[in-house]
Amino acid sequence: NGIVAPIDRVNIDTDQIIPAVYLKSIERTGFQDALFSSWRYLEDGSPNPDFVLNVPAYKSATVLVAGRNFGCGSSREHAPWALHDYGIRCVIAPSFADIFYNNCLQNGLLPVRLPEETVQRILDKAAQDPGYRISVDLEGQRVWDEAEEIAVEFEMDPARRHALLNGLDDIGQTLQHEDKIGAYEAARGI
Repeated sequence: NGIVAPIDRVNIDTDQIIPAVYLKSIERTGFQDALFSSWRYLEDGSPNPDFVLNVPAYKSATVLVAGRNFGCGSSREHAPWALHDYGIRCVIAPSFADIFYNNCLQNGLLPVRLPEETVQRILDKAAQDPGYRISVDLEGQRVWDEAEEIAVEFEMDPARRHALLNGLDDIGQTLQHEDKIGAYEAARGI
């Protein structure tokens, strides 16, 4: 359950999420100030008062809602790192770029695809009511708001869902089979 930050734009690319100038580190943290930096800050470096994440009611948002094709552009893993580092735990959009979507799943950030009409309703409610909250239940694959005006299910690949619910990346999933891997290696004399 969290506050929704609405960004009513389509085709938000990874260079807008985190500009290339910030891609000097391969650590997964320290990117929160770089998130949407070309939109969040004015030329003099001061906060842009018109950008949603600079509005006090949205600063503690944990859910970001945006238009279709979110995360298009280059395949930088820094984009989900920056979102997660800022405090965003879920991004809701009608569609995502495939590489961005997979990068989110690998890094513990939940991307939820919902119908465009539903996303627009969430965007409108969050814009009209700063502090608007929704709940996202990955286990039940459901999204709803407090008034139950929005209540919708979403689909998630069962293996991806399991990995997110258990905090597993590809390596963690592989290590779940460590005993079988060890038995195979022993049988082969490795």
